[in-house]
Amino acid sequence: MTETEGLVRRLPNDIGGVPADPIQRVDHELEPWEKRCHALADVLDFHKIINTEEKRCGVEALGTEMVGKLSYYERWIVAFSNILFRKGILTPTELALKMREVEARWAKEGE
Repeated sequence: MTETEGLVRRLPNDIGGVPADPIQRVDHELEPWEKRCHALADVLDFHKIINTEEKRCGVEALGTEMVGKLSYYERWIVAFSNILFRKGILTPTELALKMREVEARWAKEGE
């Protein structure tokens, strides 16, 4: 199989048999934002806005490079954003404004 064929046939999360460093198995307490991300996934699923299959496809659509660089919950949140953009539920501008609002709140709390 050529390199191009491999890229076409493999989804970003299909890494079986690909040379890689050993997996670092480290248990850690989830960060508050990771817990909120997981809760958001549950809410989106409960309200039938984004289901598990859409989330999986959304993560795969990120591509190999992003999947390799983002953490587990970072992948989720980017996939959710893209899906909500595509469905017209959220716009990039609305997300950017909310992110600025949250950053300002955190900065104020840190004073």
